[in-house]
Amino acid sequence: MSDPDAAPGPGPGPGPATGPGGGRLDRDDAPPPARCAPVLAAAFVREPAMTWIAGGSDRVRQAWFAATLRTHATLPGARRHLLTDRHGRPVAAAVLTPPATVPSGAARAAWAARTLVGCGPRTLVRTLRYLHAAEAETPAGAWTLEFIGVEPEAAGRGAGGRLLGHLLSATPAPGGIFLTTADEANVRLYHRFGFTTLRRLTVGPLEVTAMWRPAAAEQTRCSR
Repeated sequence: MSDPDAAPGPGPGPGPATGPGGGRLDRDDAPPPARCAPVLAAAFVREPAMTWIAGGSDRVRQAWFAATLRTHATLPGARRHLLTDRHGRPVAAAVLTPPATVPSGAARAAWAARTLVGCGPRTLVRTLRYLHAAEAETPAGAWTLEFIGVEPEAAGRGAGGRLLGHLLSATPAPGGIFLTTADEANVRLYHRFGFTTLRRLTVGPLEVTAMWRPAAAEQTRCSR
């Protein structure tokens, strides 16, 4: 599930990026989940999958991201990336899961309890439906780009492209990187960053595209 900046620039290099006030952005490659969750909750306000899961409720969406990132942080090797403006305000965030890594039974139970209490049973059930469909398509050995998003006020300034380019170059992913998106507008963007479409899925009312980006060495071999 992802909703990057709609205007990331021409390619996956880091490039310049600016915040809402026009200043350059700083990067944090180990932010706490509590700093990333509000950014993603704001970024995903109109994303189709999140709208279906949260029912369009700001409160539910915020609670969902808080519970989900709290649980995700328990995974060994989990990665989070954050861009902040010159005042230290977060403007873009990304979350990645290492290959073949799942929360412990206790962590899954805690996440389900928090989601049920904070978001309601419908959100819990719809999340599980989406996860079941997406996880079935994950290539063996691939990292998963769970979320990437930009604060609405910073959209269109290159923050999403810079963050995506950085995580693609910084993540040791010999098995490639996998993601899903329910927003058709994102598919062309991800193709520009080297992702290919694996399959189209139907999850409830959503048309979800499963995508994969091979490792750099594999991309070079395939292009010969």
